[in-house]
Amino acid sequence: MLLYLRLLKESFALAMNALRNNKLRTMLSLLGVTIGIFSIIAVLAAVDSLDRKIKADLSTLDKNTIYLTQESFGPSDIPRWKREQFPNVTFEEYQVLKATLSNVENTCFQYFTNSQNIKYESKTVSNVNMVPVTSEFVDIQRMEFDKGRFFNESESNSGRQVVVLGYDIAEQLFENAEPLGKTVRMYGQRFTVIGVTKKKGSSMDIGGGDDTSAFFPSGFLRSIYGDNNDNVLPVIVIKPEKNIDMSELKSEISQKLRNMRGVKQGDVDNFFINVLSGFTDMIDGIISMMKTIGWIISCFSLLVGGFGIANIMFVSVKERTNLIGIQKSLGAKNKFILFQFLFEAVILCIIGGLVGMVLVWITALILSNLLDFEFVLGLGNVILGTSLAAMIGLISGILPAISASRLDPVEAIRSGM
Repeated sequence: MLLYLRLLKESFALAMNALRNNKLRTMLSLLGVTIGIFSIIAVLAAVDSLDRKIKADLSTLDKNTIYLTQESFGPSDIPRWKREQFPNVTFEEYQVLKATLSNVENTCFQYFTNSQNIKYESKTVSNVNMVPVTSEFVDIQRMEFDKGRFFNESESNSGRQVVVLGYDIAEQLFENAEPLGKTVRMYGQRFTVIGVTKKKGSSMDIGGGDDTSAFFPSGFLRSIYGDNNDNVLPVIVIKPEKNIDMSELKSEISQKLRNMRGVKQGDVDNFFINVLSGFTDMIDGIISMMKTIGWIISCFSLLVGGFGIANIMFVSVKERTNLIGIQKSLGAKNKFILFQFLFEAVILCIIGGLVGMVLVWITALILSNLLDFEFVLGLGNVILGTSLAAMIGLISGILPAISASRLDPVEAIRSGM
């Protein structure tokens, strides 16, 4: 054991000596490993950070939340021309489902619509995410407030012109002034600010919920556009009770809506029951595909890096042929020479890998400060990067190490004279 520890120490010294004596050659050889490890770990760290952010944003919603609409959130077997003929869900259908569905905690009506500008005196905020909803949305979304409140059922049903602003919108419009009770203009109308949401950071909540949204009664937009307009997509959002049979609930929703619409037996549903868990599964598939693509691209860099390390190790064997002959003449066994060069290749690759991970860490810090997004270099990715670097060194160094261990001591000493 002590022999191998000593061997490892000597190999480390030889690797560092190679770095010192042949800086340019060694750095160029390590560049491939550095770029390869940087590429893989950067992609994995970015994808992991994105995955973590998406799951954190969607954590406020129950994964069983249902979005009932004419559009499918994922791939569908129904041809597009036929889907385009499906009628929109209506406010009346929402009222019937809300009154008759069993095992449901909450149901709300919402429009997906275009962004708008919001004005207050001389200030304007552009491209605000508009979220027209009924009052139940606050409980389904589990919204939290920095100031004020959400609109109530009476305000929702009457389409009263009140608005709840996202934190960033309120900050841009009012700065340090008190927003509650102030009047803003949107859709050419005056709205009274009754609440400001608590700051969440960048969000991927479906239909809004982040700091750049404005929430107001859907009744107001219904009075302008009605239920069939290209500017809006009506949606019925259903939050089931916990631990219920989702297949039974979906069957109940399907049956009730088919009866209301007079869909004949044997005909396909002219609506889609989108469950949030299906949406998250689709995101997981995209995340997995991104990781796979990242691995494929990065493997080419690692392949180049492996060839670079193999090259430098063959050169190292050539330069130290005389030394190898002396070691073998003094009793060094073949495996001693083999491990010496293998350890040296592994150490060189680990150095290149560590440089790559340091670059990832620096890049993550810079991007986290520049963007409203946290890039995280996890311990798992660090271990993976180090292991990959060691594996590249092992594979790249095996042939040079074998050729060094098989040298004839007499011929090796003679070639160095």
